[in-house]
Amino acid sequence: MLSNWGERITAARSFTFLVKRRIFLGYGAGVLSLPGTKGGPNERPALGAVGVGGKGWADSLGASKHGEIVAFCDVDQLGKDRKGGFVEAAKKWPKATRYTDWREMLEKEELDGVTVSTPDHMHAPVTMTALKLGISPYTQKPLTRTVHEARALTLAAREAKVATQMGNQNHSGVNYKGLVELVRSGLLGKIKRAYAWSNRPIWPQGHRRPKGSGKIPDGLHWDLWLGVAPKRPFTKKIYHPFAWRGWYDFGAGALGDMGCHIIDPVVWALELGPARGVQSEGPSPMKETFPEWERIYYDFAGTKHTLGKNFQMIWYDGKKKPTAEEAGLPLRTKIPDNGVILVGEKASLMTKHGSGHLPDFYVDGKKLTYPLQAPKGDDHYGQWVSAIRGDGTPSSNFDYSGPMTETVLLGTIACRFPGQTLRWDSGNLKFLNSAEANTLVKQTYRKGWEVEGL
Repeated sequence: MLSNWGERITAARSFTFLVKRRIFLGYGAGVLSLPGTKGGPNERPALGAVGVGGKGWADSLGASKHGEIVAFCDVDQLGKDRKGGFVEAAKKWPKATRYTDWREMLEKEELDGVTVSTPDHMHAPVTMTALKLGISPYTQKPLTRTVHEARALTLAAREAKVATQMGNQNHSGVNYKGLVELVRSGLLGKIKRAYAWSNRPIWPQGHRRPKGSGKIPDGLHWDLWLGVAPKRPFTKKIYHPFAWRGWYDFGAGALGDMGCHIIDPVVWALELGPARGVQSEGPSPMKETFPEWERIYYDFAGTKHTLGKNFQMIWYDGKKKPTAEEAGLPLRTKIPDNGVILVGEKASLMTKHGSGHLPDFYVDGKKLTYPLQAPKGDDHYGQWVSAIRGDGTPSSNFDYSGPMTETVLLGTIACRFPGQTLRWDSGNLKFLNSAEANTLVKQTYRKGWEVEGL
């Protein structure tokens, strides 16, 4: 637990809470082997929401279709420049208890599950605390801001034995399921290489911190917004509500934002293990912000789905993307703004980001109709809530999404060392040839915001 709150939540109370919760869920005080709801199989799980503006609004609405929002938290009580937000959430769920400090909400409320829709730097602290309390988390992508946090949440989720889901909702969609089934069908042959890309960032990157500070808006609890990150003054439109993604301290750049969507089907379909190395191309790194564009080369061991002992995936962002020619597609092929290309021995596929599009299928330079029966999509939130009730396992649970996030985040480190090949030892969570890169694997949290297990 958080150290400041550790004084308020004594070891005795924490133990009592966990035992009480486990008995309440119907599993006794021993090992919690399966998730379940406090109210029994026919009742809607009690859900909390951390962050209810922007994507947090979408997440809380999606979750509320399957469970009951009994409490919500947002550090911005008056902000009107995002969809939803504190005021709208109060109107939508008038009976829900309202908080500005997520620590207080998780301490006081008896929740079955919680959506975590904060800036990236707060994903792991909120999620780890929920896991320690036996609460099932639905955490936005990227699962974490650092590689160490991703590993820690994976291990903590196994110990907690509660339902977990990362919010890369396209994992449950038609297009990525269709990609996986097409690869596994063998119609492409062995996969020779992969390309993945995004047109983002659509927020500032590659810039310096402005001098001075601004007035903190009424209703914004800036210190709570900063959370585990180092203190800095508020500056209007520089961090909150959206531009935080470009800053090392708060986000994971375009790669962290979109990679957990777009790299996902490549890792999934090819059953790729941990990356063995990573290299970047791009502009000279800035002190505090991610680059305006980058190209990341990931090196993996080959699998039964790939050709040869080694496999390479290339990531592009900042409006960079592969050409049809280099990907071996017909020259006039329109390459979408966000997507994936897999080049196989017999055929190739391309899919654009978005859950409603089946992959394009190319044989001998000709685009053909998707050759398999279209798969069915699932409700990503529904999977999670069903698992809370004891029915099934979410498809992007932390056992899958944790290691996948680690892979993505290696690129967010590599972009600070353009031209260098960084060799990665996943088992020991360190780079073999860069002490400087190793300093970026784990973050030191601000004093007073330390979290047990992180």
